[in-house]
Amino acid sequence: MSNSTLWIVLLRMRIPFIVIIVTYTIAMVGLLLIDGVDDKGNVYHMSIFDAFYFITYTATTIGFGETPYAFTYPQKLWVSFSIYLTVLGWFYGIGTLVSLVQDKLLLEELRRTKFKRNVKNLRQSFIIVLGYNSITSAIIKKALEFDIRTVVIESDESRVNELLLENFTPHVPVLLADASSPKVLEDAGITKNHCRGLVSVFSDDKLNLKIAVMSKLLNKTLKLVVKATTVNQAENLLDIGVDIVANPFSIISKEIDVAFKAPNILKLEKWIYKIDTLNGHTPRFPVGKYIICGFGRMGSYLHRRLSDNGIELVFIELDEKKLINYKADSVSKIIIGDADDKEMLIKAGICESVAIIAATNDDTTNLSILSSAKRLNPKIMTIARENDLGHVSMFENSKIDHVFLPANILINKTTNALINPLSNIFIQEMINKDEAWASSLVKRLTQTIDENPLLEEINITIHDAPEIYKHLDSDEELKLEIFKTSLHNRELNNNVVPLVLIRGSEIYLIPQWDMTLQKNDKILFACDEYARHDMQYIAQNIYEFYYAYSGKEKRTILRRIFK
Repeated sequence: MSNSTLWIVLLRMRIPFIVIIVTYTIAMVGLLLIDGVDDKGNVYHMSIFDAFYFITYTATTIGFGETPYAFTYPQKLWVSFSIYLTVLGWFYGIGTLVSLVQDKLLLEELRRTKFKRNVKNLRQSFIIVLGYNSITSAIIKKALEFDIRTVVIESDESRVNELLLENFTPHVPVLLADASSPKVLEDAGITKNHCRGLVSVFSDDKLNLKIAVMSKLLNKTLKLVVKATTVNQAENLLDIGVDIVANPFSIISKEIDVAFKAPNILKLEKWIYKIDTLNGHTPRFPVGKYIICGFGRMGSYLHRRLSDNGIELVFIELDEKKLINYKADSVSKIIIGDADDKEMLIKAGICESVAIIAATNDDTTNLSILSSAKRLNPKIMTIARENDLGHVSMFENSKIDHVFLPANILINKTTNALINPLSNIFIQEMINKDEAWASSLVKRLTQTIDENPLLEEINITIHDAPEIYKHLDSDEELKLEIFKTSLHNRELNNNVVPLVLIRGSEIYLIPQWDMTLQKNDKILFACDEYARHDMQYIAQNIYEFYYAYSGKEKRTILRRIFK
């Protein structure tokens, strides 16, 4: 049945309806058979309508008197019996109706119907977020800031209530259901044209993989952001066509690797993620002996990255089961024990080490380890893994040299991939550059713009940049430099730097201003507020484009009339 809510009501109220019908029938048949007397003393029998009318208002205990004539004693006796009979039927029906209103299945179906209606009415870009927690809450807030709506599926009722209490504006539709169900994903609008992407960052890798496979089957063009915590999981996700594989431990280890080789690339990445400015402090990791506390998923990634840089590593791990994938080499060794024990830290060589990384999955343990390490070696560099977003103030007050927050990395990676896809491509490309390239770009950005430039994406399409597109449609050449033209004075240049240009499968990092534009080019700029406004006007306003292109004011109809 297409209307499940109506079906549930009919199913639950079937017996009460039958009881009321039977009681009404018995009462009416009695009135039809018993002889009555009219106002002239003649015998008469009630019509079906008169019997139904009388029983209708009598059964509900309203009472309008005897109709159409005064009753005889046999009729009065039958009516007395009918009152008790029909009232009992109504009590049973009303009791069933009250229990139906509290029925969990009906309430769930009503919520689902409302959710489907809200999703159906969405007429703008939206993303589907699976699960609600501190990470996905931050993703939702960032998406709403960029005018991208969100739809949430959560299987825990308490978390659904938390989302409702957040009172997001605009409203965020949420469904209490299992996100691994294809029907639920369809209800969430996964097949709609306005659906921009799906986010699945559960801690269960198998669940993430299952959802990724189903999502690709339901919508092959949908952009997926899926969390992975192992190399094998990441490879599986890439094999099925997942666009963004968010592996926080891999990203953290890669950041440390980049910090060794090109600190300014890390500075650029933090600026893009809005974590810091281009003048912000970038930690320079010293070369020497490192102690890593915890050889879990993060520890194994750190082992590979730091070993590649020739860093001497000493691991301290309490659980021997986590050492299955450990392979001893010339630059690392492992000690079984509690890293929070001072004697164990001394045994690991804390006094001659240059850095210590607390990489366990417990924030309190990490803070305690680094506090002990600092007392044993005040000069040692302290690096921590922070697991819970709610503990930010604790880590800030602990004066740790560098904190890696996997949750924050997931938030930045996800929102950047869905909201600012070009900046995500720029990060992927620049990560392979060297320190000289990164240092030069940081200098150019700070000198041309400021320490915190804005990012602006422009797509050369008829919708996003109609004036540029129509000009190229006329086969006239147009260069990238038109976007740096100041609309205040064409002879001046705005504060803008092109970061990346995407043309089909080709990627041009830091393109030259004399590069010729083509239809469907996608360009990422770093700029200030004035430059952003001018670029938008040049792309979309025929008069501003004409001035930027020719240096002349375009004549309007009114100017021609009054000339």
